[in-house]
Amino acid sequence: MPGGDGTPGHMARFIGAQLFGNCPKPTQSFAGQTVIITGSNTGLGFEAAKYVVGLGCAKLIIAVRSVEKGESAKRSIVQTTGCDPKVIDVWPIDLTSYDSVRTFADRVDRELDRVDVLLENAAVASVEWNWVLDNERMVTVNVISTFLLAFLVLPKLKETASKFNTKPHLTFVTSDTHFLVDFKEKDAPEGIFNRLNDKTKSIKNQSERYPTTKLIQVFIVREMAARLAKQSTSVIINCTNPGLCQSELSRELDGLQIRAAKFVLARTAEEGSRNLIAAAAGGNETHGQYLDMGKVKTPATVVVGAGGAETQRRLYTELMEKLDMIVPRVSANL
Repeated sequence: MPGGDGTPGHMARFIGAQLFGNCPKPTQSFAGQTVIITGSNTGLGFEAAKYVVGLGCAKLIIAVRSVEKGESAKRSIVQTTGCDPKVIDVWPIDLTSYDSVRTFADRVDRELDRVDVLLENAAVASVEWNWVLDNERMVTVNVISTFLLAFLVLPKLKETASKFNTKPHLTFVTSDTHFLVDFKEKDAPEGIFNRLNDKTKSIKNQSERYPTTKLIQVFIVREMAARLAKQSTSVIINCTNPGLCQSELSRELDGLQIRAAKFVLARTAEEGSRNLIAAAAGGNETHGQYLDMGKVKTPATVVVGAGGAETQRRLYTELMEKLDMIVPRVSANL
């Protein structure tokens, strides 16, 4: 049995949601908006890109590692939606490189007049231990680089809010797998990230690493939103669960069990992407919240239960220390 909230009841609800529940197709206009979607050449990000273009966005930035694959995705979106090719730009970003993240964010600041949505969809899932930069790979990609990009682009989101009297969105694609881990690392005396990056202590739990990084996202989104609200909710920060979908995310997890689960339960990438759009167009009530099937839902017990607030603050403090070491004082951008 999985850890965390992974009870038979929870698993039954998950199966029911996969088979019988999902967001309706989005209809809210993105007219005049500039939207950035990471990991948007395939899967959920690609389908979300088609939606925002079809719903009238003025500029879409396809943010991907491979410009060649991004250009191919652009051609497909143009063909499918009939949009003007000038609406879509393909920009490179590699979340395994902090320099690449900084270069991308510098370009955002320099070249874009506004950013209405930063939809952080790119992620990696694996059961193998790999080291990238100064962390285990999933920690680097799904947490450190993901939030580094968010903090670097936040000034442009705030500027957009002020300049155009709008409510920009900073949306993270998380996962309902965050319910299935106990997050024992939260109590590590040497620090949460130090424990996550200790191979000798983590390798036995490597199968929990992807859901753990998604759990961390939920914690950090809640803390960011709480701290931003102390000043003003000029930017709506939220996270969304697309559910188990047919996508390339599980390409490194392609065992028999995963293939069977996807065959029986997985939504299409288009169906899953509706959850991304629902969050990227959500109202003030979604600020700091975890969304599932387009609605605000309560996250895992480890988040909202006893000790959750303390873990949330500890995680945020540790993450800000790491981000400030990469880009001095970037944490002040909130």
